[in-house]
Amino acid sequence: MDSVDGLQCLTMTAENPPSGDLIPAPLVTCKLCLCEQSLDKMTILQECQCIFCTPCLKQYMVLSIREGCGSPITCPDMVCLNHGTLQEAEIACLVPVDEFQLYQRLKFEREVHMDPLRTWCPVADCQTVCHITAGDPGQPVSVECPSCHLKFCSCCKDAWHEESSCRDSQSAMPEHGALFGTDADSPIKQCPVCRIYIERNEGCAQMMCKNCKHTFCWYCLQNLDNDIFLRHYDKGPCRNKLGHSRASVMWNRTQVVGILVGLGVIALVTSPLLLLASPCIICCVCKSCRGKKKKHDPSTT
Repeated sequence: MDSVDGLQCLTMTAENPPSGDLIPAPLVTCKLCLCEQSLDKMTILQECQCIFCTPCLKQYMVLSIREGCGSPITCPDMVCLNHGTLQEAEIACLVPVDEFQLYQRLKFEREVHMDPLRTWCPVADCQTVCHITAGDPGQPVSVECPSCHLKFCSCCKDAWHEESSCRDSQSAMPEHGALFGTDADSPIKQCPVCRIYIERNEGCAQMMCKNCKHTFCWYCLQNLDNDIFLRHYDKGPCRNKLGHSRASVMWNRTQVVGILVGLGVIALVTSPLLLLASPCIICCVCKSCRGKKKKHDPSTT
């Protein structure tokens, strides 16, 4: 936070015109709200040099902090060529103090989850960061919490089981292992891709990880990224476990089919028109190019 104390807000300001001259202030279009604002109401990002109006950027940061689970906040422009990421100094300058503290806490939790040598104590009332001794990749090791002195497995978070595998020890510590696991009834599971812990208390069985945007089945953790019709819940062990009625599932599929058919009809209708209009478009482009060449040709001046 020391670097934030002396930070100056990264808001652009226009130069003051000389006294007596009435020069209109230049206006810049914000890419978020598409409104023209003066330079003193705009903010430029350090990494990618993209510019947005300050109120829109503040609102974007607050939403990104609350929904991003500590992930880096990227430039709001979806087509940003530099793929810029907002710096912590920029975030601290534009969001309230409590929101910035929330961002720091979520960022730290995400770093712990992504670090193979650190993990959280599985005791709900402890929540201490424990260090894992480096060993063979994928092999469980014993971890001792420095606060509550609980010894647990680094893989399944159950009580340390030196002589048995993680699957065989699921019932060894029900007071700690019942919450975390891969069982269908476990309220807390890890994302199959980024390993972030996700809690589900009710609702649909189709889950989307807020951290990596991966879509999967809550019961069997199968990938559902390409299953737009949710056919996974028509057969197998997860049959009829989606959490919605059959009528709502069929209505969802009807909507998806309607959207795809509508896009196909639009493509069929517009393609002949584009083919007919293409000679006119090419002629207009050629004429404009010839006009520019004549203006810049030194022989004609």
